[in-house]
Amino acid sequence: MKIDNRQRLLLLAALALLGVLVADQLVIEPLATVWSARADRIAVLRKGLADGTQLLQREASLRKRWRQMRANTLPENSSLAEQQVLKAIDAWAQECRVNITGITPQWKHDTDDYRTLDCRVDAAGDLNALSRFLYAVEKSPLALKLESIELTAADNAGQELTLGLRISGLVLTPGGTP
Repeated sequence: MKIDNRQRLLLLAALALLGVLVADQLVIEPLATVWSARADRIAVLRKGLADGTQLLQREASLRKRWRQMRANTLPENSSLAEQQVLKAIDAWAQECRVNITGITPQWKHDTDDYRTLDCRVDAAGDLNALSRFLYAVEKSPLALKLESIELTAADNAGQELTLGLRISGLVLTPGGTP
């Protein structure tokens, strides 16, 4: 082989490799990036479609549950709502033989969609009575939520306990919810 042919061959090989490198950097890499982003977007869309399909399948049960929850919220009238919660607390206390030592209601207006009635309830009794009281609060159909619980022993033997609860009740305002 002559030196000219060898140089021409090396030059062609170098140009071909340079062409492959340029094609890789300008065509293949951007296409791979676009393809990967497209695959990620398709995965997100498929997950959204699956979530939407599940919501549509459960629509009737979700709407039924929402109607039940709306029916059990506290009345819009503040005094009626407080009276309902106080009567319920008194009934639970009598049923469970718990002594209520204090109730402090306080209204909070977080948004235009709802208001909450926060009640601090202090009670005393033995462990069995207080646990039944907590269970009665939890199983209540009223829209109440236990925010915090404090349990302390009132005597050295631990037979007499005091319970501090923070309960919040939900009041939905019309027009703010579906």
